[in-house]
Amino acid sequence: MTKWVYTFGDGKAEGKADMKNLLGGKGANLAEMSNLGLPVPPGFTIPTEVCTYYYAHGQTYPAELKGDVEAALAQVGQLTGKSFGDAANPLLVSVRSGARASMPGMMDTVLNLGLNDETVEAVARLAGDRRFAYDSYRRFITMYSDVVLGVSHHHFEEILEHYKLHAGHTLDTDLSADDWASLVVKYKEKVAAELGRPFPQDPHEQLWGAIGAVFSSWMNARAITYRRLHSIPESWGTAVNVQSMVFGNMGETSATGVAFTRNPSTGENALYGEFLVNAQGEDVVAGIRTPQDLTEKARKAAGSDKPSMELALPEAFKEFERISHVLENHYRDMQDLEFTVEKGKLWMLQTRSGKRTAKAALRIAVELAAEGLITEEEAIGRVDPAALDQLLHPAIDPKAERKVIATGLPASPGAAAGAIVFTADEAEAAKEKGLKVILVRVETSPEDIHGMHAAQGILTARGGMTSHAAVVARGMGKPCVSGAGSLRIDAAAQTLTVNGQVFKKGDHITIDGGTGQVLSGEVAMLQPELSGEFATLMGWADKVRKLKVRANAETPADARMARSFGAEGIGLSRTEHMFFDAGRILAVREMILADDEAGRRAALAKLLPMQRDDFVELFEIMKGLPVTIRLLDPPLHEFLPHTAEETEEVAKSLGVDVERIERRNKELHEVNPMLGFRGCRIAIAFPEIAEMQARAIFEAAIIAAKKTGEAVVPEIMVPLIATKAEFDIVNAVIRKTAEAVEKESGEKLTFQVGTMIELPRAALRAEEIAKGAEFFSFGTNDLTQTTFGVSRDDAGTFLGPYVQKGIIEVDPFVSIDVDGVGELVKIGVERGRKSRPDIKLGICGEHGGDPASVAFCHEVGLNYVSCSPFRVPIARLAAAQAALKK
Repeated sequence: MTKWVYTFGDGKAEGKADMKNLLGGKGANLAEMSNLGLPVPPGFTIPTEVCTYYYAHGQTYPAELKGDVEAALAQVGQLTGKSFGDAANPLLVSVRSGARASMPGMMDTVLNLGLNDETVEAVARLAGDRRFAYDSYRRFITMYSDVVLGVSHHHFEEILEHYKLHAGHTLDTDLSADDWASLVVKYKEKVAAELGRPFPQDPHEQLWGAIGAVFSSWMNARAITYRRLHSIPESWGTAVNVQSMVFGNMGETSATGVAFTRNPSTGENALYGEFLVNAQGEDVVAGIRTPQDLTEKARKAAGSDKPSMELALPEAFKEFERISHVLENHYRDMQDLEFTVEKGKLWMLQTRSGKRTAKAALRIAVELAAEGLITEEEAIGRVDPAALDQLLHPAIDPKAERKVIATGLPASPGAAAGAIVFTADEAEAAKEKGLKVILVRVETSPEDIHGMHAAQGILTARGGMTSHAAVVARGMGKPCVSGAGSLRIDAAAQTLTVNGQVFKKGDHITIDGGTGQVLSGEVAMLQPELSGEFATLMGWADKVRKLKVRANAETPADARMARSFGAEGIGLSRTEHMFFDAGRILAVREMILADDEAGRRAALAKLLPMQRDDFVELFEIMKGLPVTIRLLDPPLHEFLPHTAEETEEVAKSLGVDVERIERRNKELHEVNPMLGFRGCRIAIAFPEIAEMQARAIFEAAIIAAKKTGEAVVPEIMVPLIATKAEFDIVNAVIRKTAEAVEKESGEKLTFQVGTMIELPRAALRAEEIAKGAEFFSFGTNDLTQTTFGVSRDDAGTFLGPYVQKGIIEVDPFVSIDVDGVGELVKIGVERGRKSRPDIKLGICGEHGGDPASVAFCHEVGLNYVSCSPFRVPIARLAAAQAALKK
């Protein structure tokens, strides 16, 4: 027979901590605290299975539930010496939700249930305090009416404020018993006026109303939103906890409070929290009265003149301090506690693992390991890799006011403030003058690289989480909000309009790349700090992980940053990013405009020394670590000017006709450039481009090896291969160039030629391609595009609704689509190893820095992941967690 109710209290319980899925977090931990012999008010838990039943059966309950609840109420009555609904000695209860995952404030609670016009007098007589009884009754009417009856809280607030104003009172504590009794009458009149029926007087009707309200709140709008944001399945449901009331509002020896066993912001090993004398729990969080500090040390640090709990209630504080240590040691983690002191006696109402910042999580994990409470391996598992972003980027000060004007996608973490500029050139010019700017574009293109580099952050109206702006910003470690569709950008008028508000060039805005918010004005920031615990935990992670972690980097600054974050090489150097530099873009354009091979070679000869110098610097910074360099990938038209003004300027600089540039632009124009003339197709049509790049790499390797004394083994990657024949043609050009360089220099070159697997056909034909290719790097950005048939730059308009409607669980550009794209990666791995068992396998799409995707890469047996420099620590920790799960 199914058990529908689990009781706890008086040092024993029918549940325990590991029954969280059934009893919810709160119920399981109340049971555990009871089993530990801690002072927990007796009660019972209606499990999550009832919630599931309730929604599956038209919001009705199992037939046996009523009898089970009555039996449990009788048991609680025996333990407390009271009886539910009794007019002479009434038992009052609280009714609280409790899902298996903590959802603070999302669902509903009712306190002081069981009070009515009769029992309130009994409570007054038994407590010897009429004021306390009527204060509790008015709280119950307010809460029950709001949560169960749908009569909003603000009605009662208005009545109370009006009453205090006329009576000359400032604080709630100024009101007498008669005042509260008068207000109770007014409150009940309000309920009757709003609903057309009186406030319920039957305690049993009240109880079932509250239980139903808690189950119903599982599906309220805020709970649904919270679940979506925190990936909590709807099917889990919530439990309901019914517990005998203890009162923190019974005078000066009573109090209520919340606390953490360690500081949740910094991780410091010290009690952190607040309490209120003569109050109930809602008062602490409602902000009606200013809470007091728990400890004297905290009171002095805050400069408060209100006594701490340590001074005001010394015996209760001593007992609370003891219990805090017991619970932290028992759960082996920082705990979030709720408590009430009733006439000097301490009661524990809740314990759970406390939510904390990334900074605190690191310190707590490392210190708990040092204290011997957890192992190093457990410490690694205690820190969310994604949360490390908080430590690596500036963040908006939590105390700062946020005037949100628009919301887009949180494309690259961190926050930045600055004056609006609308072009890359303006951003660069502003930086030279020492000004901080935000580059605002409809969407960015590779031509904007210099401006993106100069700006503090990037804001775009179009584009998804892996759009050009997002990918480049993450690589640079700059905040970016993309796909903010409500923005109207008029580049000609130099205005940004959002919801009727107009911002001009030079106006200040702030972007939060962690939330996707765009804020008006310059908002205060907190700069990142890396603590000693960061290095300690990373050291432990590196000892256990199997996956190597490389970085996507093409500039010396990116490469140095990557090394400082522990990258073990470069997994993707995008050579086209080097071409957009102001000093060399003209030579690139000259090469594209050339009418024949001789003209192209003449332009390429100018680019050769520049590319060589780039590679020398990268090889030197990496000092013998592997460096994967991808040959030119984007369509050639991206390098040409697009506006009439720019075209004229380029024509003048190169000494060519405007018509010639316009003609070439037309020739290169494509309907779908992402599936057009790019990648290996350029190297096949114009082998001299691949030849120049290969020569630059080989000559740089020789120079760098002599400078550093470390052997350089470059990995040359051919992009967008669909057939082995394509790879063989480009591979032949590279190897022929290597022979020429060896002959000229008298040096022996060691290198590898591989390919990027970014087309489904390449994954399917991996066995054949691996006969020629010495390594594969899965380019999962493009592989996702080509598998789904979705442009990552436009996907933001519909992928959000797809996630909300449950069509897909997560944006496939953010976390790898294991069933589709992942299946192609698995096929590529298995077939590639068939013909080349020792083939080196990596991933260099944005997924390389996503913890869930890193776990997948570990599972399928890749050798390394590569990600933007700022995500290297995330990948290192995620790789360690994946190894430990195995």
